Amino acid sequence: MDDASQEPRWLTDEEMETWMALVSVLIRVPAALDRQLQRDAGISHFEYQVLAGLSMRPERSMRMSELASFSDGSLSRLSHVVGRLEKRGWVRRTPDPADGRYTLAGLTDEGWKKVVEAAPGHVQAVRTFVFDPLTKAQTRQLRDIGRRITRAIYPDDTCLD
Repeated sequence: MDDASQEPRWLTDEEMETWMALVSVLIRVPAALDRQLQRDAGISHFEYQVLAGLSMRPERSMRMSELASFSDGSLSRLSHVVGRLEKRGWVRRTPDPADGRYTLAGLTDEGWKKVVEAAPGHVQAVRTFVFDPLTKAQTRQLRDIGRRITRAIYPDDTCLD
């Protein structure tokens, strides 16, 4: 018998409640962070992720493909966003000197200033929405749960190790 003809493994009532709570978090936390960043820094959460990702590198640059993976966006979406960030003077694209087939996105000094300006409000929002309501044990559990779920989706992902 093939999998298509088998009865689905329906969720129990408890699993359904858990799933709906997770769905609510997945929808509401990014929306709340987006509102905070738009209000306080004039940027979207995705734009912040791109700038922050670049700011965490010692050379403040990375390949576009790696940045797309880091920010969990498609290369096409990233390219559009980086284009907007370039117009604001916060990011610069250059050919990768190690391999010209790749493009590097680099954070400019102005981009660095923008991340430094936006970070305190963003961190406070993350703390308010995610960490303040949890105990230290729940925080560790959330980390472990997030890693397990991510590994189920991306078994070869090493960024969580």
